[in-house]
Amino acid sequence: MIQLGNRKIRRLLIIGIGIFILFTTLLYIVAAKPIDKSYTEHLENGYRVFSENFDFSYLKNMPPVSGDEPSTIDEKNADTTKSLSSKFNGDFLNEKGFKILPQNVDFKYINPKNKQGDKEEILKQHSESYEKILKTEVREPKDFDIESIRPPAEGVAYEHANATIVALVRNHEFGPIGNTIKKLEKQFNSKFKYPYTLINDVPFTDKFKERIRRFTDAPIEFVTIPSNLWDKPESIDIVKEAKAMSVMTANNVAYAAMGSYHNMCRFYSGNLFNLPEMQKYKFYWRIEPHVEFYSNINYDVFKYLEGTKKVYGFTISLYDIAETIQTLWPETLKFLNMGDNYKYINPNGSFQWLLNNLQNPQNNNKTGGFSTCHFWTNFEIVDMDFLRSEAYTKWFKHLDSTGNFYYERWGDAPVRSMGLGLFADKNQVHWFRDIGYFHDPYFHCPSTPFTAGCEIGKFSKWPHLEDQNCMMSWIDYSIDNLDAIY
Repeated sequence: MIQLGNRKIRRLLIIGIGIFILFTTLLYIVAAKPIDKSYTEHLENGYRVFSENFDFSYLKNMPPVSGDEPSTIDEKNADTTKSLSSKFNGDFLNEKGFKILPQNVDFKYINPKNKQGDKEEILKQHSESYEKILKTEVREPKDFDIESIRPPAEGVAYEHANATIVALVRNHEFGPIGNTIKKLEKQFNSKFKYPYTLINDVPFTDKFKERIRRFTDAPIEFVTIPSNLWDKPESIDIVKEAKAMSVMTANNVAYAAMGSYHNMCRFYSGNLFNLPEMQKYKFYWRIEPHVEFYSNINYDVFKYLEGTKKVYGFTISLYDIAETIQTLWPETLKFLNMGDNYKYINPNGSFQWLLNNLQNPQNNNKTGGFSTCHFWTNFEIVDMDFLRSEAYTKWFKHLDSTGNFYYERWGDAPVRSMGLGLFADKNQVHWFRDIGYFHDPYFHCPSTPFTAGCEIGKFSKWPHLEDQNCMMSWIDYSIDNLDAIY
């Protein structure tokens, strides 16, 4: 027993001497010269490692330094991490607008531009700023060597990007989609000959195919969507769906009772890019009937996105009908707080754009915080590798499992936009400021030498829709340097 006690005493003496030498050295360094932060951090880290890894188990009755501290190192580390993480990320949520931790994800609008005024004053500020930007003359993008992606000379073979131009159309729409193709050929595709992929949930007629081929000599593929990618899932409760559609119809929600519209939104959100005929492509440009292209596009837009490593291109950003997507944001937060799904969030995402609540605060109130800002997806140029990613795929499957593409009227535009806002770096999303475009009732009409036929800076055919323009929020919160791009 005496020998055992002597061994304890010797070990305690050795520990004491070691700690004394360590702190004496530290005091000497502090006194001798100004503190080198990295060096003192190194010493402190060394002491922490020493104290945490030294085996004190033989001192079974040694009390903790403070009666409030846990008695094991694992408990102490866990409590310390929890305390520090809670404090840091709480402040970070208020200062930066987001908190990304395992099963502890949250976002907050923090008004980073410190804008003041009620929603009418904010709208006036935004409208004036938008008009000023649109009336400032620009040319083609400056952040890439545009000369390297000009159209080929006549008769010269061209190495295309792995891309297609896609449209979802019905057989009776051969006239309107034919006119769209005619306009796009004039402004862009007659120079580049990218293939078209036209898709339908029923087979295209020979008459449709014959008429469409008159508008272009580029390759065209006519695709019938498999029923498993288009039809309403069997899991949908049709009684619940009918009640939900009735409520939305009573609240004047457009297309609420049109089953094919719900199918379309779900298809574009999560199944278009998984069509067998689309698997061979990396990029697509979506077009629709009844649109206008006002600008001559003299560079390869696909190669531009590819060369700049951007994953998405758009022209117009709008607010959505809040009643159609009341649970989209809450369900997304639920997904992000499951397991390790927080890892999919890009810390440089477009969170403030998703959450801004100054121009249309009533939308945030109805959607659990989502601004409803989205890209108008009838014009979108997309890198499908992003849509096929694990993050987007798992998230879409979660959304699909809720049935709310049918119990509500979740649109592909807010779904696509929310996915991009969360999982993509905001610098990977490109506003095609130089491409004039119209889809009733909204315009994008820039001031460029290549644009004609629209009123520069005009947003809508109808003045009462001015408050539906979310473009200034995108510019304010998601474009770091507008002049560096155009």
